[in-house]
This record gives sequence, C-alpha cells and structure tokens, in this order.
Amino acid sequence: MTSRSAASLRARYVEQAVSDLAENRRRQRELAEKIKMLEQEETLLMDILTLAERYEEANPSPLPEQAERRPVAARVKAGATEKSRQPLLGDALIELLGTHGEPRSAKALRDELMERNPDRSPTPQVVRNTLESLVAKGRIRRHKRERSVSYTLAGRVTG
Repeated sequence: MTSRSAASLRARYVEQAVSDLAENRRRQRELAEKIKMLEQEETLLMDILTLAERYEEANPSPLPEQAERRPVAARVKAGATEKSRQPLLGDALIELLGTHGEPRSAKALRDELMERNPDRSPTPQVVRNTLESLVAKGRIRRHKRERSVSYTLAGRVTG
C-alpha cells in the first residue's frame, strides 16, 4: 500500500466518522424531543386521570361498564398521586390570567407558568391547545389583533 492510498483511506475514515458523529448527534436531539413530548403527554394523561378521579368522587355510582374498568384505574392511580399535587394546566393558566388586568399572549403565560413552576415545561402547542379549550368552555376570552392572539378571563372587560 502506498502512502498516497493510505492517506486517502485515512481521509475516507475520518470523513465517515465525522458524518456518523453528526448523524448520531442529530438522532440524539430528535430522541430528546420525542422524550420531552412523551413526558408532556404523560402529564396531560395524568391530568385527565385526575379529572376522571374527581368526577368519580363527585359521582360515586358508576355505570356497570365503568365498574369493570375500575381496577385498571386503581392501578394507575398509584403512579398518579405524585403528579396530582400540581394544579391542572388549565387551572394554572386561569390563575395566571387572574393576576393580570391586561390580555396575555400564550407565550407570556407559558413563560410565567414555567418561571413559577420550574418542574412544569409544557410545549407552546400544549399551552395554546389548553387556552383554546378554555375559550371553548367559556372560561376565558380570546382577543385577536392583526396576527397576535391574547387571552383574558371571561368576566374581564378590556379596553
């Protein structure tokens, strides 16, 4: 093997290693994002489970098909107790809106929520979806001005 072919082979190995490293890092970022989304989905599902449990407590007479499913909910409940201490995302957002007299953007609400609750990190989309759900329920109002959207409590009048 000549020194030229050895250098060429070494250069190809280095090029391949650099390419593989870049691909590995890209996949790590992709997986980290997936993990973050799954954690947020878990939080949302835990919130749904908490709501279901509150509903069951308020309405103790289950329908026959609900009674059959109860043992499954009881098993999941063991893991839910840790997360159920946090208020639901919608309740937390309503509380934040109540502390401000002016309309607030979804981004501003998310930033404030994460500042007050460092253990929570909902995606911007989860916050927007929750806010839109609260609008649909009539609990908050949406205000559109050109391309920006902001929210206030339903009872508040803005100027």
